[in-house]
Amino acid sequence: MFNSLSLKVIIFGFIFTFFSSFGQSFFLGLFNSSIRETLSITHGQFGSIYASATLLSSFLLIWVGKKIDDINIFKFAFYVTILLSFSCFFFSKISSTTFLFIAVFLIRFSGQGLMSHTATTTITRYFTKSRGKALSAGWFGLSSAEFILPVLIVYLLTITVWQNIWITVSILTLIFLPIASYFLIKKLDFDTREQIEQSDTEVKEIKQWKRIEVLKDYRFFIVCLNMVAMPWIATGVFVYQSFITEAKEWGSFVIAQSFMVYSIFSVVTLLGSGFLIDKFTSRKLLIFMNIPLLISTVVLFYFDNPMTSFVFLGLIGISNGLANVLGSSTWAEIYGVKFIGSIKALTTALMVFSTAFGTALFGFLIDRGFSIEQIAMVLFLYIFISLILLFFVRNKLNPQYI
Repeated sequence: MFNSLSLKVIIFGFIFTFFSSFGQSFFLGLFNSSIRETLSITHGQFGSIYASATLLSSFLLIWVGKKIDDINIFKFAFYVTILLSFSCFFFSKISSTTFLFIAVFLIRFSGQGLMSHTATTTITRYFTKSRGKALSAGWFGLSSAEFILPVLIVYLLTITVWQNIWITVSILTLIFLPIASYFLIKKLDFDTREQIEQSDTEVKEIKQWKRIEVLKDYRFFIVCLNMVAMPWIATGVFVYQSFITEAKEWGSFVIAQSFMVYSIFSVVTLLGSGFLIDKFTSRKLLIFMNIPLLISTVVLFYFDNPMTSFVFLGLIGISNGLANVLGSSTWAEIYGVKFIGSIKALTTALMVFSTAFGTALFGFLIDRGFSIEQIAMVLFLYIFISLILLFFVRNKLNPQYI
């Protein structure tokens, strides 16, 4: 199905999405209690710092992410790797709220932002007819991390201090990623690939949108409302998993174990959605993306049994699997791939911004005395409203042809 160069691009995407996990909320949330204990801060204070640092990273990502259209992909990946390694090392040195802000900014910008942006933009630009399957395989890296890391980190925190974990991650990043990038994408040439694919008349005829044009398209904002639902809601759940565990009386290991179910469902959905996207297009599948997420809020509202945690995170995993692939392929289908780097920089920045919003909102509601059931209702209303808006424009999400 894929030739040797195609497989190298997919493996590159897999590795970079795996390493993006070090800046993802599910991973950082595992250190929430340890950091708050070290700095003696509340849930709300941690949330405010986390949100403001994430917000700053999203603004910077709009500009830096655009550079992937202009710089050789190997050089871009190398710069991102160095930044991620430094960010992980800096994270191990947190000793004040000021350092916490800088550390969160760096790790969110380099990990969640640039690592995932580099992986998905590379795959999206390289593939056309098999884009869905390729993105599914690439995002499998993050799903693998979500399966392995929560239980591993919970265990490591029982035998060593959290700072040592971050130093180890920094060293592994600095050693492994440059070598992997060299062997996988050093000779990747998008210009050659684009010339070869000009025989595909559909690719030639689709209008290639610039970012400024995209910002004037009302469809973009409605789709974005749905795209960011998963990031900000999942971020709130991951960062405040200790609050949910305490409120539901699930026990300290239940959510960490539930991440395995979350990861399994993410992987199954990833594998299935890739084939479905290549057959039916992302535009037709988009309306189904957040329905499992909507159901998960109902589960969180009504049920308290520890087994509920597995159902709750399993449903989130299904939406996550769909969102990871659709979040890249949808924009390419509607707006073309010529300027996909700058468009993806914008959408990734909006995704990062939404995680800042989610963290701040959860922290605000928790400090104001909202129960987890009341928070679940807020989440339900957002998803429901965004789905209704998408329903009305679902038949207008088509590319323009020249």
